[in-house]
Amino acid sequence: MTEKKARIAVLVSGGGTNLQALIDACKSGIIRSGEIKLVISNNASAYALTRARDNGIHAVFVSRKKNGGQEGFERKIKELLEKYEIDLIVLAGFMSILSADFTSRYPRRILNIHPSLIPSFCGEGFYGLKVHEAALARGVKVTGATVHFVNEIPDGGEILLQKAVAILPADTPEVLQKRVMEEAEWKLLPQAVEMVSGDIITEE
Repeated sequence: MTEKKARIAVLVSGGGTNLQALIDACKSGIIRSGEIKLVISNNASAYALTRARDNGIHAVFVSRKKNGGQEGFERKIKELLEKYEIDLIVLAGFMSILSADFTSRYPRRILNIHPSLIPSFCGEGFYGLKVHEAALARGVKVTGATVHFVNEIPDGGEILLQKAVAILPADTPEVLQKRVMEEAEWKLLPQAVEMVSGDIITEE
C-alpha cells in the first residue's frame, strides 16, 4: 500500500532557492507527509523551472499577459492545481499578489515565506531585497523569517513559524539576505510544509 502524501504545488518567480530547500527536504526525509508535484512560475526564464525539471517535477510557465490579465492568470493557475490534484500551495519567492477571490478558495492551504519577523517590514511593497534594506535603514538588531498562511491581505495571514536572525554591524542588504535564507528560510519552510502536509493527510 502506497503511503498517502499531500500533493504540493510551489509557485516561484526567480532562482528558486527556497524551492531547492523543499526538494532537498523531501529527499532527506524532513518532509515525509508531502511531495512536490508541480512548480508554476510567472517568469519564463526563472531558474526555478530548471530546478524542478532536473528533479523530475512538472514545471509550467503561466503568463499574465497571454492569459489576458490577473483574472485569466489566476484561472489558469487554478486549472493546473485541479489537474494535478494539489492539496497545498507554497509561495516561495512568488512576486505576484494573488487576489482575494483566489486566496479565499484555499483557506489554510496556501503558505508563504517572508524574510522578516512579521509584523515588521511586511505588507505591500516589502519583498526581496527591499525587506532587508528597510531593516538595515531602521537600525533593528534582529530580523528573521516568517512562514504564514496566505489570505487576502499581503503578509496578513496567520503566522505558523518564525525564526530570529541577528543583524551584524557590517551587514549589507545582500549579506543579510543570504544569512536570513541560510539560517531561517531554508529551515522554516520545510518544517512548515511538513506540519501542514501532516495535518492534510490526517484530515482525509
